Amino acid sequence: MSEKKNPVKAAAEKVVEKVQDAVAPGNDIPGAPGPVPPPVDEPTSPTEPLPPKHDQRGPDTYSPTGQETGTPQQDVAQRGAYLTTAQGARLYDTDHSLKAGARGPVLLQDHHLREKITHFDHERIPERVVHARGAAAHGVFRAYGTASTVSKAAFLAKDVETPVFVRFSTVLGSRGSADTVRDTRGFATKFYTQEGVFDLVGNNIPVFFIQDAIKFPDVIHAGKPHPDREIPQAQSAHDTFWDFVTLHTEATHHTLWNMSDRGIPRSYRMMEGFGVHTFRLVNAEGDSTLVKFHWKPKLGVHSLVWEEAQIAAGVDPDFHRRDLADAIEAGAFPQWELGIQTFPDTPEQNFAGIDLLDPTKIVPEEMAPVQPIGLLTLNANPSNYFAETEQVAFHLGHLVPGIDVTDDPLLQGRLFSYLDTQLTRLGGPNFGQLPINRTHAPVNDMLRDGMHQTAVHRGVAPYRPNSLDGGCPFLAGEDTGAFVEVPAEIAASVKERKAPASFDDHYSQPRLFWLSMTPTEREHIIAAYTFELGKCYEQAVKERALTVLANIDTELCTQVAAGLGLPAPAAEARLTDPAPSPALSQLGQTWPLDGRIIGIVADADSDLDGVRSVRQAVLDGGMVPLVIAPAGGALGPDDDPVTVQRTFTTARSIEFDALLVAGAPAPGADGYGARDAKVDDRVAVSTGIDPRVVLLLTEAFRHGKAIGAWSDGLETLRTAGIVPDAAGVVTAADPTAVLEALTDALARHRAWERFTPAV
Repeated sequence: MSEKKNPVKAAAEKVVEKVQDAVAPGNDIPGAPGPVPPPVDEPTSPTEPLPPKHDQRGPDTYSPTGQETGTPQQDVAQRGAYLTTAQGARLYDTDHSLKAGARGPVLLQDHHLREKITHFDHERIPERVVHARGAAAHGVFRAYGTASTVSKAAFLAKDVETPVFVRFSTVLGSRGSADTVRDTRGFATKFYTQEGVFDLVGNNIPVFFIQDAIKFPDVIHAGKPHPDREIPQAQSAHDTFWDFVTLHTEATHHTLWNMSDRGIPRSYRMMEGFGVHTFRLVNAEGDSTLVKFHWKPKLGVHSLVWEEAQIAAGVDPDFHRRDLADAIEAGAFPQWELGIQTFPDTPEQNFAGIDLLDPTKIVPEEMAPVQPIGLLTLNANPSNYFAETEQVAFHLGHLVPGIDVTDDPLLQGRLFSYLDTQLTRLGGPNFGQLPINRTHAPVNDMLRDGMHQTAVHRGVAPYRPNSLDGGCPFLAGEDTGAFVEVPAEIAASVKERKAPASFDDHYSQPRLFWLSMTPTEREHIIAAYTFELGKCYEQAVKERALTVLANIDTELCTQVAAGLGLPAPAAEARLTDPAPSPALSQLGQTWPLDGRIIGIVADADSDLDGVRSVRQAVLDGGMVPLVIAPAGGALGPDDDPVTVQRTFTTARSIEFDALLVAGAPAPGADGYGARDAKVDDRVAVSTGIDPRVVLLLTEAFRHGKAIGAWSDGLETLRTAGIVPDAAGVVTAADPTAVLEALTDALARHRAWERFTPAV
C-alpha cells in the first residue's frame, strides 16, 4: 500500500519548483519583493514558508559560544504552514479580539491579543546615536598573502577566505532620513575569522572632525538637528554645525572633504573606505609596523551631482540601499580591495613630518603607496533587516592576534564608546550572542548570565584558577594564538589634559586637498559651501566660516563670499604650497561598468527589434536594462513582448547611469498636468512628444550622463535641446553601435566637459 503524501509537503515542493523557475536565466531585473510572483487571489492552500530569494542568506549558524552547528539556515527561521503563538500553539483567528459578544468589550483573558500587541510595542530598539540609517550585505574576504610580512593575523594569509558582514550608513540622520544627504558615510566590516571577530570600523572620509574622543559628544550634538525643532534632519546646513566647526578649527579638514563630492557618493558600491586611525600590525617575529587601512572600490570612486542628490532624497530616499541590494540580486557583486599604507613604528610615530596619531591628517598616497592585501566581495543580501543590519554590533576592540591599536586619542575613546553603546541599544552585555554578531571561533569566556543570555553554560567554576572544572579554561601563550598587546614604550611625561604641538596645524592639509582637486571639483566645493552656509541664519557664523576658508585658499573664500553677499576676509595663517596629490581627485580615469543602470525609452511605435537587441547587449555587458514606456505591462506582440520596468510617471533621471532613446513617444494617457505635475502641457502640444521624456533627458544631460539615440530617438533629442555631437551624446543607425559608444563614455562616469568651470 503506497504511503499517502502529506499535502502541505507537496505544496511546499511546488513552491520550491516555482522558486527555481523564478531565478532561472531570463529573470534578470532586480527588485522583486519575494522569491515567486504572487497570485492575484489570496492563497488558501497551506504551505511551508517560502524560501528566501536567490540573492539572500542569513547569518552562518554558529552557537552562542562559537561552535559551528551545521544547522541549515532555514531551520532557524520561521517554520510550519500554520500561524502560531510565540510558544507554538496554532491559532484559528488573528483578525478579531476575544470579546464578550460581537459588540461587547474585549476580554482581559485574550492571551493572543496581549502577546501580539506586547511584542509589537517592543519591536523597536533604540536606534544608533550616529549611523542610524544603514544598509548591509554578506560577503567574503580573500587575502592575497601580501600582508603576511607585517601581520601574523591568520585571515591575512594567502588565499584564506573569511566570511564578512559589511554595513554602510550615514552619520547624522535618523533611521527615517534619506540616503543621499550630504554627510559622512560609515563603512564597517565584521570579519568572522577563525581567531575571533575582527571589526574594521571606518568611514568614506579618511580624516575626522576631532582629534580627541572627548569632543565626540560636542561634534555630534552640533551636527544633529537643532534640539528645539528637530530640524534639519540628516544634513549639516544649519547654524549649530557651522558654529562648532568654525570655532573648533581642527574640524576644517573633514569639513572640506564633506563639502566635496565625497559627501554625496553615487552609491555604496562606488565609495572608498578608510580606517581613519593609524593601527599597529605585528608579524610572527614580533616586529611591529604602523598602518592605515584603505578600501578601494573596483568600480572607482564616483559621486552624485548636487541636484541629483536633492531629487533622489525626495523621489527615492532609499536610493543607496536599493542600489546595493539590486546590484547583488542582479549578480553584479560589489568588490573592494583592502590596502594598507605602512610606516616604520618609531617612538615618534610620525612619517615625513605628519603625526600618525592625529586623525585629522592623511598621508598622501604618493608618499606612501597603498599596497593591496585582499579582495572583498559582497555576494548576498540579508534575509532580515532587523536581525542582521539593525542588530549588528561593531567595536574597535574586536581585534585578533597580529592587529593592535595605537595611542590615537580618538581611537582610544572609541574603544570605550562602542562597547558601552551596545548595552543600551541591544539590551545588555550579551549582544555578541545575536546570530549576526556570533564569532566563528570557540568561546570560553567565563562571562555569565545577564539580559538575553542564550548560551546554556555548563560547569560549576566560571572563575580562574579552579580545580572543580579541571582547571578549564586555561590561558594561552603567544605560541598558541593568544592576543598579546604590542609592548610599545611610553615616554616619561606628566599626567595632563593636553595635545601635542603637532596637532595644532589645522590648515595645511585642507589646502593640500583643495589644490589636488580639478577645476570642476573645486566648483562643486564652492557651491556646497555657498549652499550650506547660505542656510545658516546667523551672520556671525557665516563671517567666521569665511575666515576659516581664507586660511585654506583665497579663491575659495572669495567665491563663497560672493555667493553669500559678504566681503572676503584676508587669511590669518600663511598659505602653504604643498604638491597636489592626484589620488585625492575622483576624475580622470575609466572604470568597469558592472551593475550600471541603463534606461531604454520606448513606446509601441519605437524600434522594438532594436530595443530587444540592445537590451540583451546591456545584460551581456553585466549591466541592468530598464525599459521606460508610457504605461506598465509590455510593448509589442504577445508572442515576443518587451517587458516594461518603469513608466514615464515612475521614472526619474537620478535612477539611471545612462539613457538610450529608441523612439519619439507621444504623450501617454496620463500625460497631462492635472494627473502628473512633471508634465508641461505646452511641450506636449507643440512637440507631440511626452514632456516627461523631455524632462528625463534634460535632467540627465544637465547631470553629465551619457545619452544615446537611434531611429526616431534623434527627434526626441532635438526636442529636448540636446545636440547630437555634444560630449557624451551618441547617435547612430545601429542600436548596438550606439550602446558600444555609450559605454565608452559611461566608463568615465560622466561627460565632465559639460561642467564648465568659471574662468
